Amino acid sequence: MKIQHLTFAVMLTYLWVMMILLGSIVLETFMIYPNIFHDPPESFEIALAFMSVRAPSDFFPPLGFLSWVTGAGSLILGWRVKSARYWILGSLLMIVGEGLVSMAFFWPRNTIMFIEGPAVHSAEFLRQTAQEFQTLHWLRLAFNVVGSALIFIGFLKFYRYSITMSTQT
Repeated sequence: MKIQHLTFAVMLTYLWVMMILLGSIVLETFMIYPNIFHDPPESFEIALAFMSVRAPSDFFPPLGFLSWVTGAGSLILGWRVKSARYWILGSLLMIVGEGLVSMAFFWPRNTIMFIEGPAVHSAEFLRQTAQEFQTLHWLRLAFNVVGSALIFIGFLKFYRYSITMSTQT
């Protein structure tokens, strides 16, 4: 298999993973979160009952890690294509940044709201935590939108390079 074909496959996989992440975070933002944060902490109980089999914590960390791996592979394999290089790098920085922000900010708040809950914290503290979570979630959504747009452009730049190079040989 030629390196160009491998690069194409890895980059297409990264683009696909990023689009799945973007779609899922948009769904979570506009369908799931309004229900979870409707009336905290009472709405947390309903959300936990609904998510008793599967929850976002089962889905996002593995898919986020896959985005890091395929993003790093795309960057390494696509580095020789100067027109695509910085688009791929920008996308990877966005999704790694989103992951790090999630680990540092959102994961501890998830523990406060959904694991410790009212047994450990006052209703007012849980409402404040929910408000912080919702407000800064827009940053996480922005990371995903920008990261997805950047890899889409990077993929198109790489594909154009591939077509141009194949017609010259």
